[in-house]
Amino acid sequence: MNTAESIGKIKRLLAEQGYKLTPQREVTLQVLMDHKEDHLSAEEVYMLVKNRFPYIGLATVYRTLELLVELKVIVKVIFKDGVAHYDWRSEDNNHLSHRLVCSRCGHLHKISEDWLLEIEEKLYQEYGFRVLDHRLDFIGQYLVCQRGGHCQRECKEVS
Repeated sequence: MNTAESIGKIKRLLAEQGYKLTPQREVTLQVLMDHKEDHLSAEEVYMLVKNRFPYIGLATVYRTLELLVELKVIVKVIFKDGVAHYDWRSEDNNHLSHRLVCSRCGHLHKISEDWLLEIEEKLYQEYGFRVLDHRLDFIGQYLVCQRGGHCQRECKEVS
């Protein structure tokens, strides 16, 4: 799905919930779509949006991010240092993505397959419990980090 189609779909989703796609929300969406793999913090999103929409306020960006989380367009991930980062939610997956998280360098790698569908069905059959969402993080170290190689950035463990 291209950017225009994605924005159109999100515009319909906003309308269904009684919201409008304001110019500020649209620019924020464009920034998030341009940086789908970057795990941006709210401040980073704000700085990128401000480059395109100079008069936007930080509070507007925060409110837009929280609305997009509520609508399940993006995912809010809080690292151990307390900083929230925002990830684009995969359109082809009903759940949050599974991730590999390096405990040494902090590198995140998303896994697109949903390995827990069978477990969800078993939970429903045995306990009558319907799973609405889940997130699975595998915490470990990449081979280069195990060997003391050059890490990409300071560790930011996921909570």
